[in-house]
Amino acid sequence: MVPTATTVGGFLQTLPPDRRVAMARVCSLIRRNARGVHESMRYGLAFYEYEMNPLFALEPGETSMTLYIAEPKVLENYEGKIPGVNTDTCSIFFDNLNRLPLDVVEKVIRESVVSRQERLRENQPVPGQDELLKIWQIKAEAAAVPPPIIHIPVAPAETEQKE
Repeated sequence: MVPTATTVGGFLQTLPPDRRVAMARVCSLIRRNARGVHESMRYGLAFYEYEMNPLFALEPGETSMTLYIAEPKVLENYEGKIPGVNTDTCSIFFDNLNRLPLDVVEKVIRESVVSRQERLRENQPVPGQDELLKIWQIKAEAAAVPPPIIHIPVAPAETEQKE
């Protein structure tokens, strides 16, 4: 089921305690090491944008998490250093935060920001959201937030008129 929370903080509150701690730790790692990113919830993912373009996304699974990175060249440098790296989808899959080398993930995050800054400075194109969803193999329809439930108050049935 796709989360209906509109903020990452609101979404974290809906997670079980063990997953909440793990995901909050990765979200905090991104915020600390990627200054200037804007955090939002879209497509059931925690999105992190830099200069109005997605740079990272964090997808919670039932028993795992996936960190998507928009700078594929940076991730290629870490292919053998981090377990769960998939250069085809530009992602790091992990099911246990304790097995994830957070210091190396921290370097990936920092280098991704530097790479993005260089691209923008040199006026090189950066991938947009639609392009990244294809690379990350995320189907927008599958991750679409369901429409809100609207409660329509119904007046109580009128009692029989007294004669």
